[in-house]
Amino acid sequence: MKRNTRHPETKAVRGAAHLDKKNGPLATPIYQTSTFEVTDNDEQLRATHTDHFYTRYGNPTNTVAEQTIAALEGVDRAITFASGMGAITTTIMALLKSGDHIVAQRDIYGGVTKFLSQWLPKMGIETSFVDTSEYDQHARAIRPNTKLLYVESPTNPTLRVVDLKTIAGLAREHKLISMIDGTFGTPINQHPAEYGIDLVMHSGTKYLGGHTDLICGVVAGRADLIETIHATRITLGNCMDPHASWMLVRGLKTLAVRVARQNENALRVAEFLSQHAKVRSVHYPFLKTHPQYALARQQMQGGGGMVTFEVEGTGEDARRASESMRLFTLAPSLGGVESLVSIPVLTSHAMIEPGQRKKMGVTEQMIRLSVGIENADDLIADLEHALEAVAAPQSVPVG
Repeated sequence: MKRNTRHPETKAVRGAAHLDKKNGPLATPIYQTSTFEVTDNDEQLRATHTDHFYTRYGNPTNTVAEQTIAALEGVDRAITFASGMGAITTTIMALLKSGDHIVAQRDIYGGVTKFLSQWLPKMGIETSFVDTSEYDQHARAIRPNTKLLYVESPTNPTLRVVDLKTIAGLAREHKLISMIDGTFGTPINQHPAEYGIDLVMHSGTKYLGGHTDLICGVVAGRADLIETIHATRITLGNCMDPHASWMLVRGLKTLAVRVARQNENALRVAEFLSQHAKVRSVHYPFLKTHPQYALARQQMQGGGGMVTFEVEGTGEDARRASESMRLFTLAPSLGGVESLVSIPVLTSHAMIEPGQRKKMGVTEQMIRLSVGIENADDLIADLEHALEAVAAPQSVPVG
C-alpha cells in the first residue's frame, strides 16, 4: 500500500511504522542518548549525516515523529524543534539573508509579529504586514527582494481563514517560498500542501502533542527546503529532546480522534455563544455567520477546537467571565484534551502595542477558548454560569 493512500487516522497511528512482520518493540523506543558509538572512523564519517551520529544532528526517536508528521501532511520531509517559535525563527533564518523581504499577515501570533518586526530588522530583513483576506495587498507588497510569503490559518486569535490556493499561486507567480502556521488547523482538518504551500509549521506543543505536557515545533514540506533548514538547526542547536519526541509520537497516535471530538465540541460551544445576549460576536470558521464560512468548508474538514468571542461590556467584564469559569481552566496555550480560557491582550498578544492589536482585530473584550474533549453540555453549562456572573451586579463592600 502506498503511503499517501492511507487515511489520516491510520497515518497518525502508523505513519512511520514499518508494517512488515518483525520481532521488535511495538512502542517507539526512546533513544535517550546524546551520541552514538561507531566501530571505525570510516563509519564515523558515514554516520555524520544520519540519525545515529549526535542528537543535535538527529535521533531515531525524533525521526519517527518527523516521518509521521510528514505522512500526515503528505509532504517529503519534516523536521522537529525544541519549540514552535524555534521552528519559525530557525526556518526564516535558514532561508533568508540580510537584504531580503517578507510579506506577512497582520493578524498572526504575537510572538511571530515581534520576531518579524523587532528582531529581523537587526539582521537586515524587513517585513510588510498586510490584511489577511485582502490578497491585492499581498500582491502589491511584493518587492524584487521579497523571498517569503508568511500566513497563518485559521488565525490566532481572530480565526480568520486564508485562501491557501490564492496564496500558493501568488508565491509561485513571484517565485517566493510560501509558509503557513497551521497549528490551529491541524493535519486532520486541513492539508496546505495540497494547495501548493511549500512549508507547513506547527507548534507541536498544541494539538500534535495534545496533553499539555511537552514543548516542541515542527516544519514539514519540500525536501530541498527541509535540508537547508536542517543544516541551520544543527548550527543553532534548536533540536528536540528524544524523550519529548517519544511523547509527541504517543500524542500523534490519538490526534485524529481528539480533533474529531474537539471539532464537535467547539461547534456546539460556538453555536451556544452566538445566541447569548451577553456575547457581542463569535469567531469560529464553521459558524454560518463567519465571513469566510464558505472558504472554511471548502478547504477544511472541521472547524477546529478554538473559539473566540467578545463579551458585551468592557475588558474588565471579559476578565470576570474568564475567571468565573471552572471547566475552562484559566491558562495560556491550547490544543490539549482539557479546555482552557485566556484573554489574548494579556497572553498571546500582550507584547503587541494596542494600536497594532486594534488593526489585528484583537480587543480587550475578547476571550479565547481552547475547547477540549470533555462533555459539550458540561462546557456549555460552565460558559453559561460564567456569563451570568458578568451580568450580575457587583457587590458593594460593607463599611
